[in-house]
Amino acid sequence: MTESTYTVGDYLLDRLAELGVTEVFGVPGDYQLEFLDHILTHPRIRWVGGANELNAGYAADGYGRLRGMAALVTTFGVGELSAANAVAGSYAEHVPVVHIVGAPSKDSQAGSRIVHHTLGDGDFDHFLRMSREITCAQANLAPATATREIDRVLSEVHEQKRPGYLLMATDVARFPTEPPTAPLPRYTGGTSPRALSLFTEAAARLIGEHRLTVLADFLVHRLGCVEELDALLAADTVPYATLMWGKSLVDESSPNFLGIYAGAASEDSVRAAVEDAPVLVTAGVLFTDMVSGFFSQRIDPARTIDIGVNQSVIGGQVYAPLDMAAALQALTAILSERGITSPALPPVPAPAPVEAPDRGAPLTQETLWDRLSEALTPGNVVLADQGTSFYGMAGHRLASGVTFIGQPLWGSIGYTLPAALGAGLADRDRRTVLLIGDGAAQLTVQELGTFGREGLTPVVIVVNNDGYTVERAIHGVTASYNDITGWRWTELPAALGVPDALTFRAASYGELDDALSAAAQARDRMVFIEAVVPKMDVPPLLAELTQSAAEANAG
Repeated sequence: MTESTYTVGDYLLDRLAELGVTEVFGVPGDYQLEFLDHILTHPRIRWVGGANELNAGYAADGYGRLRGMAALVTTFGVGELSAANAVAGSYAEHVPVVHIVGAPSKDSQAGSRIVHHTLGDGDFDHFLRMSREITCAQANLAPATATREIDRVLSEVHEQKRPGYLLMATDVARFPTEPPTAPLPRYTGGTSPRALSLFTEAAARLIGEHRLTVLADFLVHRLGCVEELDALLAADTVPYATLMWGKSLVDESSPNFLGIYAGAASEDSVRAAVEDAPVLVTAGVLFTDMVSGFFSQRIDPARTIDIGVNQSVIGGQVYAPLDMAAALQALTAILSERGITSPALPPVPAPAPVEAPDRGAPLTQETLWDRLSEALTPGNVVLADQGTSFYGMAGHRLASGVTFIGQPLWGSIGYTLPAALGAGLADRDRRTVLLIGDGAAQLTVQELGTFGREGLTPVVIVVNNDGYTVERAIHGVTASYNDITGWRWTELPAALGVPDALTFRAASYGELDDALSAAAQARDRMVFIEAVVPKMDVPPLLAELTQSAAEANAG
């Protein structure tokens, strides 16, 4: 492409490629079709069309969690509003997704013309104003400032790990410009040396010769501080736990891993180890209702070093500005330099051997998640939809190298099916395992065929418990609003464009065992398993949380 034909759209694509984006998700619409032509001819970026804009947004979210940046393209009004739920979820859960919206021309906007996909009132800023509530940065691109505004929004998305919004009119997208002449401006750190020094002194006084316990969560991953966390955990014998939100953030196979902390819903040993720790470090922790046992955590601030995104707190004293990485490194140095080594943790008693269920025994939630956790291997990316899938797997220790993805704050059912597509495209060398309930799958199952089109071979497990079991557990056990129409699940892959998928219906333990064994062998094909469990069979952790939810909703 010659410089004379280089456009604002090309500039945006080059900046996305610079940030590691190689796939752009979306649905075509006439206000961005010319821009899509430039995607098709770009040397480093591919177009991945979705069945609808919501699914495309979910796919971008799954992609962004693994890649650290994602891009979504929709058309004005109808397209962007269809994707808004997904974008809001990315905002809530700190996922960097750039939402690019193709808009009517600047001439149409200036003339307040009544054109399609608008509200018919000549106001073209309605949806831009809406976007401000669910994105960290926005821009309505104009020819004179387009490249500068693109850089600003992308830099904010990269720094804040939240979505951004770019409104790009048809004539702006094709407007000639120059390619980037320098790398995208990056955040260079906001740590005050004085704040770091005072924090280090206060932390050293509190830690003294005590053993340190760490409770870490998802923000450590989002901010790219996993290596700093690992170094802290390796600096001494450090017992550690995570919330469900941060599951798989740390090595769960280590003897130092305590388990999942969920306030009053935690196992007794985990709760005692966290809440009674002489010194507790909370890193990247954000307590929400569903991951804290409805705010039943008992954390003593006087014994806690709380490390946040850009500040840390010790005993009520705030140290800022202080980046998370710098704070974690300071704690690692304290442990490394104090000249003592904490004794090894007492060995965890080996669980009593449990005989495998009879092969003919009906499948239950317990046997489903027990057998599945055994089948996972390092490298798997597991996506568990909100409900019995997420909470059924949350309490199981995962093999080192398994990544676990859920959406416990936003909690939009159906999210994980398209998100598994995005995760699979973000890292084709890892096999995705999708766990989703039958009710949730009915919302987004249209995207199943895209896995086949893109050459992905996930293991898909649809938990058929005849409706919205998680809702039944909260309220309305027999209410008709928690019912769904039963589908012939094993026929869906072929109907939706994956005729070579291996399909299984597992209603007994033996049938599940056979299906998972076949899945382990058939790595070159989608494996689709319908797992049939009783309607009101609920994992113990979910039973506790839904009881708390029912009480909270009742006031």
